[in-house]
Amino acid sequence: MSEIASNSLSLDFSVIRDLRKQSGLTLQQVSDHSGLSVASLSKLERNQNLVELETLHRLARVFGLSASDLLSLAENPTAHRKKATHYRSGPFDFEKISFQGVEVFHATAAAGDSLSHPEAHGDEYEICWVRKGRVHIAFTHEQHTLKAGEALKFDAVLPHTYQILTDAELTIVHLTKTHRF
Repeated sequence: MSEIASNSLSLDFSVIRDLRKQSGLTLQQVSDHSGLSVASLSKLERNQNLVELETLHRLARVFGLSASDLLSLAENPTAHRKKATHYRSGPFDFEKISFQGVEVFHATAAAGDSLSHPEAHGDEYEICWVRKGRVHIAFTHEQHTLKAGEALKFDAVLPHTYQILTDAELTIVHLTKTHRF
């Protein structure tokens, strides 16, 4: 198997064609913005050419992406399916789905329940969306009471407590912070 054929099995740069069309750009326009030839771009879109890091960087900038984001799209051009895990944390029942950079929780809790030390957080943001019921979220220097249909986004590293005021159903999202320079 040739090196190009082997590369096309693990990296699919046809995603560049998809990005180009989604952006309403022609091959010539991408060529003008990236400094790459139309012929090279065409071959790359058909997985008939290997890509160098500088090329990856130039193309990513055309689409407002980082080189690592573009490479990730080429590595994973299809959807990823996962099964939820179920667990209990304090008085809360959780279902959790995790993908790179995001964790999504469906939580249920009864009136009077409280979770004072939510699971350890890394450097991430948390979004709490109250689907049913009422929830009070307390921080060291502020407090919020949310009802169904309301959400709160905050830095998850801040100490916080969930107090369930009425039987509640929540969607909680943890988003990994990206540090790009």
